[in-house]
Amino acid sequence: MYSVYILYSEKLQKFYIGFTGNFAKRLAFHNDLDRNDIWTRKGIPWIKYFEITDLSEYQARGIERHIKRMKSKRYIENLSRYPEMIEKLKVRYSG
Repeated sequence: MYSVYILYSEKLQKFYIGFTGNFAKRLAFHNDLDRNDIWTRKGIPWIKYFEITDLSEYQARGIERHIKRMKSKRYIENLSRYPEMIEKLKVRYSG
């Protein structure tokens, strides 16, 4: 199973959206100064803001892409407030 995750960096005041099959391992990577060589290194420490779990890989890719296309802090905040938004995304990207 896969999940879509949203991380937040207080330092950068930014969100990061991704998908993974192992959230704990991925979060550890984003917060690892030695291994992380992508732009998220600048935002350490990253904290989990929100996670959508129990997804197929197809759903995870689609939902991640959808959230990134929205380019909206308010949209991300609403995802955590309104569970029905998550259910609609799961159905929309069910394949």
